[in-house]
Order: sequence, then structure tokens, then C-alpha cells
Amino acid sequence: MHNIEEYTYDLPGELIAQEPAPERTDSRLLFLDRDEGGFSDHRFSDLPSLLEPGTLLVVNDTQVVPARIFGRKESGGQVEVLVLDHAKNGTPGPTVRRCLLKASKRPKPGSRLLFDEDLSGTVESWEGDGIVRIAFSGPESVDALLSKIGVMPLPPYIRRTRRDPRAGMDRNRYQTVFSRWKGAVAAPTAGLHFSEALIARLKKVDVSLASLTLHVGHGTFRPVRTRDIRAHTVEAEAYRIDAKTAASVNRAREQGRKVIAVGTTVVRTLETVAAKNGSVATDEGWTDLTILPGHRFRVVDGMITNFHLPASSLFLLVSAFAGRDRIKRAYAHAVQERYRFYSYGDAMLICQGRKNKVEG
Repeated sequence: MHNIEEYTYDLPGELIAQEPAPERTDSRLLFLDRDEGGFSDHRFSDLPSLLEPGTLLVVNDTQVVPARIFGRKESGGQVEVLVLDHAKNGTPGPTVRRCLLKASKRPKPGSRLLFDEDLSGTVESWEGDGIVRIAFSGPESVDALLSKIGVMPLPPYIRRTRRDPRAGMDRNRYQTVFSRWKGAVAAPTAGLHFSEALIARLKKVDVSLASLTLHVGHGTFRPVRTRDIRAHTVEAEAYRIDAKTAASVNRAREQGRKVIAVGTTVVRTLETVAAKNGSVATDEGWTDLTILPGHRFRVVDGMITNFHLPASSLFLLVSAFAGRDRIKRAYAHAVQERYRFYSYGDAMLICQGRKNKVEG
């Protein structure tokens, strides 16, 4: 069970969603029974009828920064830059930022880069994994200029041209309705399916919400390159859990109510801070927790998650939660039924003992 080749599956390319569903809750939802392995097909708008009264949903309120900018070298060559470091809300950020840079030829330290809105940058140094440190200067702060000229850092499997007319739609739809704290370079995609109207319906059936913050980093798309999955580690990401959310999670557990994570980012955060008895405390820091099959989950009873890339750390996580064989059967069903995959695709609800199961 430790060979990465055991965590792959076949996916036709046309099932990789290039755009979101017309409305957030129009996406499909595959329910997977964590206990028995049965599954059934639904719409995301059915979620209130699939959750037990008293359930606590924990969401990620990170906000994706439109951090991809296009420019040129002084020599004229085109460059694409993804800014990785971001200021906290309301605070001025540093002028020197870690970035990912794409160019036909790597610019040397000291090279000057030119962008729109009179923003410029000077390459200071190259680090590992294609990361470069750039000193930015311009008439406004880097963060203010990113809000003007930056585009959403969509994952590489969503194809967009430089001036794609869908950029405005991406600014809205690649952001959850929970987004509050700037800092992510990728969306916590399970949250993309929620609307304000659906949240109101959930509250009417006694399903409550709590939020935490984990700023998704670019490493979320980094493939597992080790044959033995135990040798893989995910990139550290910043998180924060406040006292209100910690109390909500602890109270739900004490009362025997289900705690369901909206997304793998929430799972990793809660499992990072969980004590041996499953209690959660206020905390802030960085987590590189890599959840593999065999992990003992202390807090989370269920999760809502999108369909993930084969042989990825996220596929390993859901396999750890529900069992590799069950996940692979559910994914095979999703492929057969033409579900849409990845960030703009459909979703899964994995939890215990619901009705209307279809054996897989």
C-alpha cells in the first residue's frame, strides 16, 4: 500500500473541467458511505438533505490573491510571474517577494522586469524549485498593483490565454463565498460549491458553520515524485484557528455531533492541531502534515472534497480517510457517469451511514 502506482486511475481529458457550473450549487455531488462503501448520485443543492441535523461544517476562509502577472524583460522576452508571498489584510507587505517565474530564458540576478501600471521588478536571486526573489517597485504597493493587473492563479490543467475573456469570471468563481483573509495562491475548491442561499438552507436544517484559515500554497499542485509515498512531504502552509472555531468543534464533539470538513485543507488543519483525545485549541502556525493511508483521524467525521489528480497528495489523503479501494471504485463510477473533475469540477461527500446508497 506504499507504492504511488497504487494510487492512480484513468481519466479522459475531456472530464477535466475548464469552467465552473453555471451556478455554484449546480455541480454534482457523489455521496460515499465511509462505513459501507456504497455511493449515490446527487446535486450539490441536495446537501441539506444529506447532512444530519446538528452537523458542524468547518470551512476555509482564505482568499485567493490574483497573483499572476505578465511582463517582459528589458531585452524584450516575455515573462510570467506568480507572486507567492502576500501581505496580511490591511498591512503593507515587503517589496521583495518569492515568486515562480516562467521565461524562455532564465533572467540573471540584476535583470529588470517590466509590467503594466509602471510596476517593475529586479531579480535578486534564484532559489530551489524554480523560485526567484524579486524586488518590486512602482507607484503603489505590490499588493495594490496585483489587485489591478493580476489574474487568478488557476492550476495548469485549466487552460487560459493571457487575455482570456473568462478572466473576470475566474476572479469571482475561483473564490469561495467564505473568502476573507488574503494569502492563498490556489482556492480551497470544495468551498466553491457553496452559495449564500445554500448556507441559509443549511442553517434552517440545523447545520452550523465555523471557519478557519489555511493559505493554500503552490505546492498543492506538486506531484508525488517518490515511489514510496512515505518519503513524500507536502509544502508547509500557514494556518490559523481562532477561539470561536475551536470551541465550536470541541462542543460538537462533546455532544456527539458530526464535524465535517469542507476540503482537504480543513482536514489537514484540524488534524494538525488535534490532541490525542480529538480536542482542538486556538492555534496559529505552519503545517506540513502529510496524511497517508494508516493515519488515525482524531477530529473529522466526514469531508466534502473535489475529485483530485491521480498520484497526488490529495488523492492519498482521501484514500486514507475512506480507503483506497473504495475511493478508486467511487472515482471509476464518477468517470463512468461523466462527472467533472478537479478544481472547477464536481464534488464528493464522504461520511457515515446515509440513506439511498448505491453499492459500488
